[in-house]
Amino acid sequence: MPKTVAQEIIVTRPGGHRVLEVRERQLPPLKARQVLVDVAACGVNFADICVRLGVYSAVKKYPVVPGFEFAGVITAAGEQVRELKAGDRVFGITRFGGYASRILVDEDYVWPCPRGLSLEQCAAFPAVYLTAEHAARRVARVEKGEAALIQSAAGGMGLALTQILSAGGLKTAGVVSSAEKADLCRRFGIGRVVIRDGGKEWSQLEGFAPKGYDVIFDANGGPSLLEGYRRLAPSGRLVVYGAAQMLERGESKIHWLKLAWKYLTRSKFDPLAMITDNKGVLGFNVVYLFHEKERVRAHMRNLLELLHNGKIMPLPVRSFPFEQAAEAHRAIESGQTSGKLVLRVREES
Repeated sequence: MPKTVAQEIIVTRPGGHRVLEVRERQLPPLKARQVLVDVAACGVNFADICVRLGVYSAVKKYPVVPGFEFAGVITAAGEQVRELKAGDRVFGITRFGGYASRILVDEDYVWPCPRGLSLEQCAAFPAVYLTAEHAARRVARVEKGEAALIQSAAGGMGLALTQILSAGGLKTAGVVSSAEKADLCRRFGIGRVVIRDGGKEWSQLEGFAPKGYDVIFDANGGPSLLEGYRRLAPSGRLVVYGAAQMLERGESKIHWLKLAWKYLTRSKFDPLAMITDNKGVLGFNVVYLFHEKERVRAHMRNLLELLHNGKIMPLPVRSFPFEQAAEAHRAIESGQTSGKLVLRVREES
């Protein structure tokens, strides 16, 4: 049997863009329940920046291949694969290793591409939508009629949350950094969107939910955490799934003294005070969900049903050539992107 070789983008060590290198690797033999996918596109997420910088806790050693999602065409299937076959257009998730031209993955983490979606759109779908679905259903346990606020609402996660929450009958509001991003959020059905203005935006947000927000989703960290906590309604939940403001915007390396200062002065919450306040703070990282196959597949079944019924839609995608991963990282670091970014490995036929 001929050897299968893949091009991979690796992070050789924590650092700036120069630590991203394209290398060739011979893949191991196909296992009984695996499929081999010729990747057409792979998703790029803020978590990949954290992997490169060395501040992603799930990475235990380097070098490492970043990337959590991909789409392409199956070229081989193991003998125990039940529902997939060579030639199928698929998308999937992986616990790292997504920046690759070919990938071996267990069939439980691969799904047929929905009709009408390009492979680039499919590659941009699973990570943010699974994260948003898990955050809404499992972590926050949202209910119809509740008021929800989304920080950084024009990003991939923000737009995914907006649609999932709206489909569940929640009132949605969001915070963005520009008028252009606000227009995008409105096209995706958000109920109210305001532009970040050094804290002044809270007066507008309070008018949308005068009794307080039942749930707030925040991946920024920084002052917005405490400000959001204060605006929670009784029994409200603040859901934290990132700390983007801990890093310097537009810079590719960590300034450790600045990071240390931000860490020491970060928002802090007193569990005993939460009892009196009747509010809660919840945190999660969806990468630790990968071993829960049944939960992942249940989330995806719900998402694909929502997609089929027109309750959610593909996100706007901006693509970069595979070898320009550093440029994609620079784009995310700028804070100016919206929707999702993908690396284009090969043109879709």
